[in-house]
Amino acid sequence: MQVPDELRYTADHEWARFEGGRIRVGITDYAQDALGDVVFVQLPELGDELAPGGVLGEVESTKSVSELYAPVGGTVVAVNSDLANSPEWLNTDPYGAGWVCEIQPSGEAGEAGADDLLDAAAYRELTAG
Repeated sequence: MQVPDELRYTADHEWARFEGGRIRVGITDYAQDALGDVVFVQLPELGDELAPGGVLGEVESTKSVSELYAPVGGTVVAVNSDLANSPEWLNTDPYGAGWVCEIQPSGEAGEAGADDLLDAAAYRELTAG
């Protein structure tokens, strides 16, 4: 299972990459493996205001339907619309082409929002059991 050291993680299995004041969000390798083959992704809308831990979308797989949660609060400023035609990217490249959206953090969140997220070592520990 891949757990890139440079990312932060939620206990709900989303990852967050802090870049240029924005936060790119996706699901982890652990999550995509547990879901099985992803067949549909419901993306947030541009401009959606998200609370930390709020629902930002949904992933449908051959096994189940799961909600996606925002790792930080803020405004959706980009969505990966390519997932509409290629939802399998969540399985094949969860940390690259399979990203879901980008959030502009609200208020003081920014990189400080990372304090509430797990680092790679803590996420590995969470998923080890």
